[in-house]
Amino acid sequence: MRIFIRLVFESFRFAWSALKMNLLRTVLSLLGVTVGIFSIIGVLTLVYSLEKSLKDSFEFLGANVMYIQKWPWAFNDNDYPWWKYMQRPQASYDEFRFIQSNMVEGVGISIFADKGGLTVKNGNNSSNGINLSGITFGHSEVYDMPIAEGRYFTMQEVESGRNVVLIGSKVAEALFPNTPAPGGSIKIRGLKFNVVGVLKEQGENFIGAPSGDDNCFIPYKCFRKMYATRRMWGVESVVAVKGRDDDNNLKRLEGELTGLMRTKRGLRPLEESNFALNRSEMVSDQLSLLFDQLSFIGFLIGLFAMLVGGFGIANIMFVSVKERTSIIGVQKSLGAKNYFILWQFLFEAIFLSVIGGLAGLFLVYLTTFIPLGSFQIVMSLKNIMLGLTIAAIVGTVSGIVPAFMAARMDPVLAIRS
Repeated sequence: MRIFIRLVFESFRFAWSALKMNLLRTVLSLLGVTVGIFSIIGVLTLVYSLEKSLKDSFEFLGANVMYIQKWPWAFNDNDYPWWKYMQRPQASYDEFRFIQSNMVEGVGISIFADKGGLTVKNGNNSSNGINLSGITFGHSEVYDMPIAEGRYFTMQEVESGRNVVLIGSKVAEALFPNTPAPGGSIKIRGLKFNVVGVLKEQGENFIGAPSGDDNCFIPYKCFRKMYATRRMWGVESVVAVKGRDDDNNLKRLEGELTGLMRTKRGLRPLEESNFALNRSEMVSDQLSLLFDQLSFIGFLIGLFAMLVGGFGIANIMFVSVKERTSIIGVQKSLGAKNYFILWQFLFEAIFLSVIGGLAGLFLVYLTTFIPLGSFQIVMSLKNIMLGLTIAAIVGTVSGIVPAFMAARMDPVLAIRS
């Protein structure tokens, strides 16, 4: 162990001396590694940040949630005629009740419907472009609905379809600028609703996906009085069922929901299902597949820059071996082993390459401070470790031949040179 520590210390001392003695030459040689690492990790960081921003934007879909709908999110069967989708019935409140009473694998269930582009008012104050959602009592078990002020709906309010409403933070700010919103009232399509609570602020997302800040939530039965939800061209109702954080549970839940829906709709064994089961993970899986391909392409492009950096490191190591030939002869004549000389130059190559890699990582880190609105560049620990690993590998490959040449030198010929 002491020999290894001594080897590292001596190699570090020689590498540092070479770096200081030929600072300009070293810096110019390391530019290739710096640009290469910046290219590779920069692309991977950008792709990672874009993927993270997009996935965060789809958090409104919920985690481990199954959606029973008329339309699928992905049309995998190109032979299935579009008009059959049109003829499918929408999810109904009776089906929601049937599933709620008979499901075993689900931990939460809700039926909801949305209508966007509405204007809500409170006296002279108004807010435009509001999304109105009709929900059931179990909606908070499927989705995270943190309350900032007031309270959530009671079971009696939801079952009786009372005119009560939960509003988002932006709606509350626009309609109740100087007074607390809970206890007040607003008008939606000319109907008066009593405000029972205000949701916590969620903020904007990367793709402008629906946010609870611009939402108003009312009981589903009250929503059905305002909009048609059963007709083919009416507002579509969606049944959302939350499963446990377990892939096996989600598979069982999917099978259970398929069986319950086919039973409720009276479908024979050979009849095709006239409903779609969509999973929130479908979006994440598609995004991951796309960004994996982008990362691979960016990685290949960056490798060409690293190739240039590798040649630069190899060049500086060949020059370093040439300049220190006499010193190598003295070391070997005093008893230095071949592995000591080999490790000394190999460590120097790795050390110089890692310095170039750190410079490239620092440039990537500086990009994280660029203001890009809701899109934030995030540098992950995985990418940092990958950058250092690539730099070390490039240093090893570039320095192995010069180090091997130095280790195989004849001490007499080396001293005479």
